[in-house]
Amino acid sequence: MRAAVLNSPRPAGEGPLDLVDRADPEPAPDEVLVAVETCAVCRTDLQLCEGDLEAQRLPIVPGHQVVGTVVGLGADVASGGAGVALTVGDRVGIAWIASACGACRHCRRGYENLCDEGRNTGWHRDGGFAQLVTARAGFVVPLPPGFDPVGAAPLLCGGAIGLRSLRVSGIEPGGRLGLYGFGASATCAIQIAVHRGCEVYVCTRSEAEQQRALELGAAWAGGYGDLPPERLDAAVTFAPAGSVVVDALRAVDKGGVVAINAIHLDGIPAFDYSLLWGERQLRSVANVTRADVAELVGLAAALPIVTRTETFGLDEANEALARLAAGRISGAAVLRIG
Repeated sequence: MRAAVLNSPRPAGEGPLDLVDRADPEPAPDEVLVAVETCAVCRTDLQLCEGDLEAQRLPIVPGHQVVGTVVGLGADVASGGAGVALTVGDRVGIAWIASACGACRHCRRGYENLCDEGRNTGWHRDGGFAQLVTARAGFVVPLPPGFDPVGAAPLLCGGAIGLRSLRVSGIEPGGRLGLYGFGASATCAIQIAVHRGCEVYVCTRSEAEQQRALELGAAWAGGYGDLPPERLDAAVTFAPAGSVVVDALRAVDKGGVVAINAIHLDGIPAFDYSLLWGERQLRSVANVTRADVAELVGLAAALPIVTRTETFGLDEANEALARLAAGRISGAAVLRIG
């Protein structure tokens, strides 16, 4: 199979991924083998490839927003011993969460995303920047018939973590919500929030993104540092810049929550305590659970959620990363593989 492999992190402009031929992977007893149709490119992939996010294993195949078809079953899955009903030909999604122990206090409470033994696709184990990938059968998500593979790929991380961010922020239907940054995840989140009757206020540096936010139902759109015309009940920050967290704190009302949707942040600058006083809260959003992904897939089909994408071939993975780093991707970059 062909795969884009990270051997050593370096700037996106220097082409950190090597396109190589590899032996086809074999599924372990509790795994499935998936032929990859598409894999969206996440900012987390960029941070891994550039070294901002420390690699857990090298070499590694990045990619954790995978849409594909099951083409092989591990022995336990084939016999029904894995407790998962999957068959060859099923269309599935593979997300960031690759495994969790299922027994620790976090898993028992429904927070498998916080499991200390948890592993992640494209970080601890090879991901979807390849023609084939293996995944734990219990951690793939069945996809509804008719899902467009290009449009569906960004839902598996950006969409799911956008949904979780809304939940962590505590925003209620009809509330005033701020979104700081307007990439692939925020594009999904605004559609859910507007559907729930929220007033959405978007801050982003791109005038084109501001216009896109208004088209998707935002009540107002401005730049970073601009104060929305109304005090916010909650805000979600998507940009990986700590200064944006402070901007969001300035905008939320007393008792409001700022949810930080980032696996890597460049540091939050010092700010006056008055911005936090008044029972305002800062909360982090730590990845997703399988339930988040499954709920988002259902919502996406029902609303429907529309994603904005730019497609690249597998041999153009480095170009996709470089354009993402330069802020020149409109929506989400998606690799067409199968």
